[in-house]
Amino acid sequence: MKHRLVLFDLDGTLLDTLDDLSEAVNHALRLRGFPLHTRAEYMTMVGHGVRNLVLQALPAEKQADDALVDAALSDFKDYYTAHIDVHTHPYPGMQELVYRLDREGVSLAIASNKFQEGTDYLVGKFFPGVPFVAVLGNRPGYPLKPDPEIVGEALRRSGVRPEDAVLVGDSATDMKTAENGGIASIAVSWGYRPMKGTPGLTVVETAEELNGIL
Repeated sequence: MKHRLVLFDLDGTLLDTLDDLSEAVNHALRLRGFPLHTRAEYMTMVGHGVRNLVLQALPAEKQADDALVDAALSDFKDYYTAHIDVHTHPYPGMQELVYRLDREGVSLAIASNKFQEGTDYLVGKFFPGVPFVAVLGNRPGYPLKPDPEIVGEALRRSGVRPEDAVLVGDSATDMKTAENGGIASIAVSWGYRPMKGTPGLTVVETAEELNGIL
């Protein structure tokens, strides 16, 4: 396969952000005296936007209280924004892969459900100088993945046809986003949603293996 546009999911694909996310949500829970969660528990909650993450972390009997969810989300964002890159780091070989693809003339885009400001900051910190055609996060008025709008926007900005594009991600949500957008997909094995063994799915174990496919 040869692809002219590669869309990357961010959390769980390019960057391991889970510890900073976990600590920020636990901060919001701790302020209210609610039970905290482990990293393993948060692995099952991430990937659907930060409001959904905070909502799932709250006690079940509190999740219908929109005012409480909004207040906890505000505390989460304040803490996370101030501590967004304390533990966050790229997965092995992924920085090098992104820069290699750029040098080879491949168009690159970010397709994330992380809130836009956090997406912009982390992409700028860990991939400085990469001319992404689009850095797309969770923005007001835009649907979250697996809605295909994020794929369509990246295709429009790049001028690449769907058959020449691929989305690389770590979750079933990412794979469904690619399917809904009419593009190919590749799953990584190192993220938050183990995809190995899924029938009909291309799953890579290393950045080097991913490079070989791309």
